[in-house]
Amino acid sequence: MAGWYRRHDDIVTLTLHVQPGAKRSEIVGLHGDALKIKLAAPPIGGRANDALLKFIAGIFAVPLRNVELHQGGQSRHKVVGITGSLIEPETLLPSE
Repeated sequence: MAGWYRRHDDIVTLTLHVQPGAKRSEIVGLHGDALKIKLAAPPIGGRANDALLKFIAGIFAVPLRNVELHQGGQSRHKVVGITGSLIEPETLLPSE
């Protein structure tokens, strides 16, 4: 099992390393024990966190209300929970 996510019933918990202020939002790959995501939003006034939750909701095909930031509000290292997604996290990794 990968160290960057856990699945418990219908909840997926992701460990993320987020880089705000990128040209576009995208999944880069693994960064240690975390999934690295570049975000187009700047790290100002919570905008990057809002953009991250919307990005994750889109990738996992769930409503925004099903995505929750559990920890890391002021950090690049974040833990996010997703409820009710049928998408398997391994499919998000870029193919080599």
